[in-house]
Amino acid sequence: MNPAVREHIPDTRQLGKATLEAMLSEYGMVYVKPDKGTFGKGVIRVERENGGFKFQSGTTIRTFSTYDGLYDGLKRVTGGRQYLVQKGIHLLKYGGRRFDIRVMVQKSPAGRWESTAMVGRVAYPGKIVTNYHSGGTLKPVPTLLQAHMGESERAAFTGGLKRLGVSVARQLEAAYPGIKEVGIDIAVDRSHKSWILEVNTCPDPYIFRVLKDKDISRKVIRYAKAYGRIKSK
Repeated sequence: MNPAVREHIPDTRQLGKATLEAMLSEYGMVYVKPDKGTFGKGVIRVERENGGFKFQSGTTIRTFSTYDGLYDGLKRVTGGRQYLVQKGIHLLKYGGRRFDIRVMVQKSPAGRWESTAMVGRVAYPGKIVTNYHSGGTLKPVPTLLQAHMGESERAAFTGGLKRLGVSVARQLEAAYPGIKEVGIDIAVDRSHKSWILEVNTCPDPYIFRVLKDKDISRKVIRYAKAYGRIKSK
């Protein structure tokens, strides 16, 4: 894997009793998520707290005094489905609510990968996931970063996100020839490091319509029409 991509991928392993315990010991907080999922459904935040443990699923929080109790509670929620456990990233917040960033990367009509758009996704109050379909709010990225970075740092940071998006797309294309678009969900931690949470191979091309600069959404749609994702009328 491209080292420029690898350093942005949080530690992710198959969920198991010993694995979860080890990762909680190492990171203090992790996310448990379905290995095949969409719209943030089924994501659970698990953490150590005051000598015990707790997890949050949706807006429901449960606490446990022992690790065995925690794991039994998780098994009841996850059932027999396959889940992953991922190092927890303490996301930056906007108005007290966590946010992440969706970066849209597309093949241009000339056949080159290009990061065409990005938008911030702010979690619904009390929820752990930022997805629009789970009640999240879409906001311009500069608006979300303004309280955390100066203007020059914001410009450098978003430029880095665009380059990372292209690197991820090229990496995926090597394994899956023929892909034309990816939507990359990126978390920003308190040290302003970016982390790849998820990569979507069928991202929503219409969410960028909320942006004031309509040239951005028009470009996303134009590219999507050029490679056939959206039918031209």
